[in-house]
Amino acid sequence: MTIDFFDPANRLSYASRSASSEWKTLMQSLVDLRGIDAVDIGCGGGIYSRAMAEMGARVTGVDFSGEMLSAARKQQTAQRIRWIQADAADTGLPDSSYDLVLLRAVIHHFSAEKTTEVLLESYRLLRPGGRIIIQDRALEDCRLPGGPGHLRGFLFERFPNLLEEEKRRRPDLHSLERALAETGFHGVKTRRFWETRKIFRDLGELERDFLGRIGRSILHRLSDDELRDLVGFITEGLSRQGVTSSISDRDRWTLWTARKG
Repeated sequence: MTIDFFDPANRLSYASRSASSEWKTLMQSLVDLRGIDAVDIGCGGGIYSRAMAEMGARVTGVDFSGEMLSAARKQQTAQRIRWIQADAADTGLPDSSYDLVLLRAVIHHFSAEKTTEVLLESYRLLRPGGRIIIQDRALEDCRLPGGPGHLRGFLFERFPNLLEEEKRRRPDLHSLERALAETGFHGVKTRRFWETRKIFRDLGELERDFLGRIGRSILHRLSDDELRDLVGFITEGLSRQGVTSSISDRDRWTLWTARKG
């Protein structure tokens, strides 16, 4: 099965945590958010919309799921956010109205054709000189081995068939660079960084998080039995390494940035 973003049961899966300090520091190094207009396309539960608003931006969060947006509204911490239910490739927002477009962990849900449409929509929304920031995991990020600092790697060690699926849906580093340039963006740059999703107090908290399929859509590809098997595999691997508390759940991401001419 796949995650149903319209299911009320999944409403809080992408809303209940906060953006990491690493992410905020990275954003501050890229763009001064104070007083700018930003649109968060595919905002889900609004975690990063909230972070940008708290850092000074006026934010429009866009998502196709009313359930995700309902959770975002309930978690809202700043007044400088509005929420719009719309398709990522057809937001209905006015031309040249934003200084920043953020696409975080959303591109991998799109086909190549849809990605092009979303990039064109992003270009339309930006003011001249405005910036696009795309954050996602490329296949090279997914292939990293599992360990105390990279729990996701255990998933692909235990279920290598899921890595085959990732090969089909993860953005290619250079293909996305070319797509941005072909859309009209310039100054395309790529970098990688690590972001802490959560720090688990102990193995029990880790187990509850994974069994709840919280914040990882790929876990919905597993049956309940497979998910329990995965949790056992992770906890056994961590225990062998003497890691049973203060467990960092971190991911390596690829970041593509560019400007509208």
